[in-house]
Amino acid sequence: MASFLQRLFGGEKNSKDLAKDRLKLVLIHDRASMSPAMMEHLRRDLIEVISRYMDFDEAALDVQMAEQDNMTMLEVNIPVSSVKRNAGV
Repeated sequence: MASFLQRLFGGEKNSKDLAKDRLKLVLIHDRASMSPAMMEHLRRDLIEVISRYMDFDEAALDVQMAEQDNMTMLEVNIPVSSVKRNAGV
């Protein structure tokens, strides 16, 4: 969990900034009604589906919830190494 938060929020921060960032994360998840367990399920499902069509670094797949313009956004960053040309055909 600590490495997830470090990746999510970046390098070293003071306790005030860290607490503020954690609160933002909790509010975003609360608004989206998504628990960390549900986020992990979503991540695994994305890996399963995307791997049918592309080769990518699963460990580097980044799935986050964010707030933008009063909307909750799902952000997914996928480091694609190649596309499977005959997938699903």
